[in-house]
Amino acid sequence: MRIISGEYRGRKLKAVPGKHTRPTTDKVKESIFNMIGPYFNGGHCLDLFSGSGSLGIEAVSRGMERAVLVDKAAPAIQTIRDNVAMTKEPEKFVIMRSSANQTVNKLSETNQTFELVFLDPPYAKQQIVKQIELMLTKNLLTHDALIVCEVDKDIELPENVSSAYAIKNVVYGITRIVVYKLTLQTDGGKEDDD
Repeated sequence: MRIISGEYRGRKLKAVPGKHTRPTTDKVKESIFNMIGPYFNGGHCLDLFSGSGSLGIEAVSRGMERAVLVDKAAPAIQTIRDNVAMTKEPEKFVIMRSSANQTVNKLSETNQTFELVFLDPPYAKQQIVKQIELMLTKNLLTHDALIVCEVDKDIELPENVSSAYAIKNVVYGITRIVVYKLTLQTDGGKEDDD
């Protein structure tokens, strides 16, 4: 694995040891950022099932000001620390060992908001709709935030989750990527996802 583009381009990333963490391949990661960016002018990113930290670090490399990288597994947290150290800019990252729901509750107490969220939970333990709804309830998202969900290709996520609507729904091999965008519209208007 490596950083594909931006300030840290080409730097190698460590993978989480063992078989419990399913890393996002470089090909899928590049496709994700082509859909949502590919570059950013500041903003804050939240990666709730961070694994190696690859997605959040890539977002900062491409211009996000700051990323919160969350995982509840100790081996993942150590890998995230190692990968953040590789950037030589640790001040741009917050690493939290916590469950997704606990993290959302903690962050809501600090009045932080995020323009970009990655949700890539273990396939067998997905509660993506509930987690999006919780983030909305806790006002963690900016009014035009993007939520990138990575699921098994056979998983069907709804077109709308409260005020978030799917603008992309693409399958890459065994992986489905669904990108939600928040909207203040009440008519459910949405962009094409071809």
